[in-house]
Amino acid sequence: MQTFRTAFISMIALAAAAGSAGAQTSGGTGACPPLETREPNVPSQRPAFPGQTRACAIESNVAFDVIVLATGLSQPWAVEPLPGGDLLVTEKPGRLRIVSAKGELGQPISGVPAVDARGQGGLLDIALSPNFAADRAIYWSYSEPRRGGNGTSVARGVLSPDRRSLDQVRVIFRALPTYDGDKHYGSRLAFGRDGMLYVTTGERWDAEMRKYAQRLDSHLGKVLRINPDGSAPKENPFVGQANALPEIWTLGHRNIQATAFDPEGRFWVVEHGAKGGDELNLIVKGKNYGWPLVAYGEEYSGEPIPGAVTARPGFEQPVYYWDPVIAPSGAQFYTGDAFPAWRGSLFTGNLKDGRLVRIVLANDRVKGEEHLLAGRRQRVRDVRQGPAGELYVVTDESKGELWKIVPKR
Repeated sequence: MQTFRTAFISMIALAAAAGSAGAQTSGGTGACPPLETREPNVPSQRPAFPGQTRACAIESNVAFDVIVLATGLSQPWAVEPLPGGDLLVTEKPGRLRIVSAKGELGQPISGVPAVDARGQGGLLDIALSPNFAADRAIYWSYSEPRRGGNGTSVARGVLSPDRRSLDQVRVIFRALPTYDGDKHYGSRLAFGRDGMLYVTTGERWDAEMRKYAQRLDSHLGKVLRINPDGSAPKENPFVGQANALPEIWTLGHRNIQATAFDPEGRFWVVEHGAKGGDELNLIVKGKNYGWPLVAYGEEYSGEPIPGAVTARPGFEQPVYYWDPVIAPSGAQFYTGDAFPAWRGSLFTGNLKDGRLVRIVLANDRVKGEEHLLAGRRQRVRDVRQGPAGELYVVTDESKGELWKIVPKR
């Protein structure tokens, strides 16, 4: 009997070890099935720690309604709630509109500078001044036409009392170098608790431009931190360093189109990676996030990323990565009361599969992932929380929509 019991326990231990090894290969913890079950783009790559990819599939079982507030928007890129319940919406071709709380679509607001809307360019993100109630100031990012090409720029303007125009418009920041391309502009804007404006950029896609993500004399492929007037705060990590631009906060990013501050005031980004390499990163002052030297995934051609490895001393590992990718855009930590089961979750858009992704974090690790709105089959470009805990979503379509997600009645 003792011999049989010993053998039986040994068999269980071996099975558990095998299961653990399989979970390590897929990135899961072995405690539950992962949400992602498709073949990875790069099966030979391994996560740096358990749970770094293919997290548990979770279901919140939250009942909600999706109210279509507005239709016929031309590739809306960002939605920003205004005091009183109305919403600002940017459209990629260069239009800024107000959609009323009842869904009435306003005329384009005048005063928006010209944009280069080719490819991934256009009018991009928008953010209200922290003192909007007093100064009515609005900040927006866009692909600015320039001599020799274009680049990601940030402008500031004052919304007129009748909300039909922008006054005192001026460009407060221009990402350098200028480049004649049409991809990877970034770009999200977010004000932190410190009153600073955090700006994200892409490295402009083309192979010859990737090097700039690692160079401190370039704004490309960076998280930037600027004062509301566009100047560089003196406590930024590279201020005073030779050949370094003072606005840089972190480097080594590929193309960040999703950012959010968590309830503790920490800054998170969800960035477009190569095929099989979308990343969730917790941003820490002065750190290097790897691209193109450290990355998961492969080229869209299926070839390896030249010179890249998945880990290297001195470079940050992503908190999480997706293989296959989701093509993330827009992000929001949920802090409202309308959906208690979602409180603390990080939401991000999924352009590739047309979904809203809910991520559950614990101790700065991803513990579960849920995909919502899959049946609507529209590219989710941005997600924002409203004052009553509702969620607003815009869809990146030629006839895009603005949705309001509320508890089911």
